[in-house]
Amino acid sequence: MSALIILLIISLLVAVGFLIAFIFSVRSGQFDDDYTPSVRILFDDTEPINEENLN
Repeated sequence: MSALIILLIISLLVAVGFLIAFIFSVRSGQFDDDYTPSVRILFDDTEPINEENLN
């Protein structure tokens, strides 16, 4: 039974470590998309803009 408790504690520590690493990477901007906005202008629109769509 004590081995089960030890494994449970170790797994919780690993999970908390991954959570801290994920939060750190999100706050440091590693998941920011800097590439897509620069090439978005190169993609065609799905429907053309005309005066009917502006109203």
